[in-house]
Amino acid sequence: MPTYTFAIDFHVHSEQSYDGREPIELILEHAADIGLDGVVITDHDEIDESRRAAELAPEFGLIGIPGVEVSTTHGHLLAVGVEERPSAGNPFEHTVERVHELGGIAIVPHPFQRSRHGVRKRHLTDVDAIEVYNSMLFTGYRNRRARTFARRRSYPWIGASDAHSLPNVGRAYTDVVVRAGDGTTKADIDGEDLVDAILEGRTRIQGKRTPVHKSTLQYAKGSLRKSTYMLTKRAPLVPTVPASMNRSR
Repeated sequence: MPTYTFAIDFHVHSEQSYDGREPIELILEHAADIGLDGVVITDHDEIDESRRAAELAPEFGLIGIPGVEVSTTHGHLLAVGVEERPSAGNPFEHTVERVHELGGIAIVPHPFQRSRHGVRKRHLTDVDAIEVYNSMLFTGYRNRRARTFARRRSYPWIGASDAHSLPNVGRAYTDVVVRAGDGTTKADIDGEDLVDAILEGRTRIQGKRTPVHKSTLQYAKGSLRKSTYMLTKRAPLVPTVPASMNRSR
């Protein structure tokens, strides 16, 4: 039975994220150039560009897998392999169930890091995999803690860049080992095969942390964009006052 290894970055943001800036065409081109087999665009509570990236991926020689980073009431969750965006703002457990209903897998990104909306240990139930290596963390402590948690509970491991800019795409990624049937070539493997391999725990972590100065810059820009986004989103609509009402009586 042949086996094939696929290098996939499961956590990448495009310009559709409030804190991203890259168009998907550049991300896909860059991923192909550096030797990845695929990237999953996981924009914050948005999925349109991810679906489009999954459709375009074969043109770049990549496997297309849609996804989204969902904001739950207990932290962020990666929904991978879904065509529909789970609603934001629901409890973590409910969101995991919804991801499964949509045929996807639920991966916990940067767990325990509350400054980045990481989910706390007491809420981590019934997920499919843990992101045990996130290249954007300042130190290795949270990654080590995530790895220990996943090992003790036999969760599959995922590594990802969490890139919000092009140079960081693929800085960390996951080797997914797929066991194929006789006569199956690597070109025959699709996203569903990769999902099955993850659920069976056939993953290896690759890559390295993003330099601290780049992580700091990304956090600073991301925080500013998020603040601007939230202010715009919550700003009340000001009714237009007819000019005749502004005239002095």
